[in-house]
Amino acid sequence: MKKVERINIIMRYINNRAHFTITEIMREFNISRSTAIRDIREIEAMGMPLVAEVGRDGGYFVMNNSVLPTVRFTDNEIKALFIAFMATRNQQLPYLKSRQSLAEKLLGLISENQQDDLVLLNQILLFEGTNPHNPDLLDLSDLPHPMLEKLIQVLLKDKYLFVSIEEQSEIKSYPIYLLHLFREKSVWFIEGFDLEDEKRRIIPVDNLTDIKPYLLKKRASKKKIVEQLNKQAEEINLVIELGPKAISQFKKYHPLKQSLSYTNPYQTTAILKTFIHVYDPEELTEMTNWLLFLGRDIKVREIPVELLQGLQERLDLYYS
Repeated sequence: MKKVERINIIMRYINNRAHFTITEIMREFNISRSTAIRDIREIEAMGMPLVAEVGRDGGYFVMNNSVLPTVRFTDNEIKALFIAFMATRNQQLPYLKSRQSLAEKLLGLISENQQDDLVLLNQILLFEGTNPHNPDLLDLSDLPHPMLEKLIQVLLKDKYLFVSIEEQSEIKSYPIYLLHLFREKSVWFIEGFDLEDEKRRIIPVDNLTDIKPYLLKKRASKKKIVEQLNKQAEEINLVIELGPKAISQFKKYHPLKQSLSYTNPYQTTAILKTFIHVYDPEELTEMTNWLLFLGRDIKVREIPVELLQGLQERLDLYYS
């Protein structure tokens, strides 16, 4: 890493911390003590107000109201930001109302040559959801469900929520502890722990009618929630590993409430862990059909005997 790049990263690192030491800088950036001290002195000379603390456990802290110097972007970083903006069209993500102003500020930071490159990229790159015959026409509404931003605002303050949803023309309410907010097949979901039924629950954000913090006096502790989830995890009886072709099939259709856990950064391999009610004939038949639908790009690590027998019988019919 070049010295200038390292110093810029160190400045951002220490500006986000109330206190830091030379040892922490050495360990974080894999540099010697003398290099860390020289870098800190250069950062002080550039105007960042650092205050040294004397003593055995002494270190540094940044004075209040300090600000970082102007951030500069490389050509590739500019293109990466711009393409990220383009790729979010039709994705129905939260806070997209601010995307136009962000794009305008980004363009104001760069040279005319860089702006020309971005104009060319905008002309030749099309992403999912774009109409190739009319690229300026959005196939979907670019704004997410109105409840999504409200949900995010509430959960940033509190993960204990009381949510109301519409189910079969009825309004039902659940107290939940939010575990994750995720997006799958262009739909946003809440994965939460139901505080009354003490089980994991998946709720489509599109079905939400109201969200508010849950009453303090009725809350279960986070420790208890984790214990309950761990107990339920022990009930898993189907574990399969999926390759890229099976992942593609999974995205087309799956009857499960669980989502995949990807096992590499490129999302080309994944693992699925779930529970199958083997005494429910309809569920057993549905899972048999679905596993065959996934194809050969799977490795079964754990499977109920009843489901395995169903698969074997189906395969015997195919090859008899």
